[in-house]
Amino acid sequence: MTRPPATLFLTCGLPGSGKTTLARRLERDHSALRLTADEWLCDLHPELSEAERDTLRDRVERIQWSTALGVLALGANVVLDWGLWAREERDRYRSQAQAIGARVVLCPLEPTRQKLLDRLRPRNAAPGPGVFRVTEDEFERAWHFFQRERPTPEELALFDPMP
Repeated sequence: MTRPPATLFLTCGLPGSGKTTLARRLERDHSALRLTADEWLCDLHPELSEAERDTLRDRVERIQWSTALGVLALGANVVLDWGLWAREERDRYRSQAQAIGARVVLCPLEPTRQKLLDRLRPRNAAPGPGVFRVTEDEFERAWHFFQRERPTPEELALFDPMP
């Protein structure tokens, strides 16, 4: 009996869009390894400021990606709980996962601008473990960048549909 290919779920969205909530559901529903960079950064370096932890993000994400590829190669599902704002990033992870035979599902989350701001206010007031505060300036920069880089219908057609 042939086993179905492993699935890589890529979350895509701004802070407050619901990526981690979705990632936790996918982890549970699809018996997947969930990799959330913010949680690792907070666990590894709770003493550092958010800006200082952000300097370490690339290293943590490289380790998580290497782990993800190994887990996918073993036939298990993975949820990459990152923002993946840029198409270049989404293309790179999609093509590398597909090259080892994994299915890839993009999970874009795009609440309205107002909904994001409404979610960020209480989150910023009392961030839980593994959660960073997002200043207004950071949100504005992210919002404008994502508006230019959000997944297009043509890009979405390159991914498997959500199961």
